[in-house]
Parts: sequence; structure tokens; C-alpha cells
Amino acid sequence: MKRYNLLPVLLLFIFNVTSAQMSSVFGSVTEAKSKIEATVPVVVEHLKKVSEKQGDTTVLNNGKAALKNEYDKVSQEFELYKGNMASCILGKSKKATKCMNYHTQYFRNTLGIYENYITYITKKNGYLGVADDSIKLDFKPTEIATKIDKDFAGAVGAVKKMKGNNKSAYFDQLKSDDLKLQNFSSLAN
Repeated sequence: MKRYNLLPVLLLFIFNVTSAQMSSVFGSVTEAKSKIEATVPVVVEHLKKVSEKQGDTTVLNNGKAALKNEYDKVSQEFELYKGNMASCILGKSKKATKCMNYHTQYFRNTLGIYENYITYITKKNGYLGVADDSIKLDFKPTEIATKIDKDFAGAVGAVKKMKGNNKSAYFDQLKSDDLKLQNFSSLAN
């Protein structure tokens, strides 16, 4: 039986643990990104149906402009949220939880406003109508924010075990283009 050197085995173990925790954090961020992006085509399709039914293109044009405005707010808050959560974790560890809760609350509120807008714009008969059953959205702001918050809370433990540049390098992937929301124009077409 071969004898293994303890140092390489420990290094491999630490690398595997941090990689697993890293992927879990980015997994929830990727899921949130896809759920937010999935709202745009569904709402635009609904606006097209209403516009064709009424024979008025202003419904589509004005609806898309308003949806773009709300989507851009969510996109901006999403980027701020990821950066703020990383800053909270890298900052003072004693205040990390309080800091993260603060930013999660704002992110959850922004998603809630966006959901209210989508619900409002996709009613059957305008704002006086009832929810349209043909609209299939998997968008629950509280669930999205809670999943990301839990994963970032798990990242706190991983970061505490790291030293030096590894801490900041842990969150560098959050800044990548893969984890940014797509432009509204690319989703609305």
C-alpha cells in the first residue's frame, strides 16, 4: 500500500471543500439570474397579445419601455447586491451577518417591486382584471433572495478559513459577465 504525503492530501481536501462552497454560492446566483431574465420574454409576449387584440401598438411600445425601466433597476440592484455581499463578508466578520441582512432586505424589496409590476402589467383586463392563467412565471422574490442569502452565509465560513488573496479571489467570479443580467434589448426580441 502506498503511503501518501499528508500535505498534498490536505491541500486537495481544502481545495475540494472551497470549490464546492464556491459552486454552491454561484449556483444560487446563476439560478436567480435565469429566473429574473425569464420574466422579460413572457411579459413582452403578453404585451404583444394585448397589443394585437386591441390593434394598438402603443400598448406594446409603452409596456416595453416601462418594463425596461423596471428591469434595469433590478439589474442594477443585482450587481450592487453581489458586490455588497462580498464586501460584507470580506469586511469585519463580527458585523457580516447584520450587513448581509441589510443588503438582502433591499434586494428582496427591489425584486418585490418588480414582481408587483409584472403582476400588474399581465392582468387579463388591465389593472382591473384578474391574474391571467396563461402567464407562466417562476418568479418568487422571497425565495430567490433567501436562497442567495443562505449561500452567501455559507460562504462566510469558507472565507474565514482562507488567508490573504484567496479571500478576495473567492468572489472575483461574481464580477464575471456570466453572472450579470443580460441587456433588456437582447431578451425582449
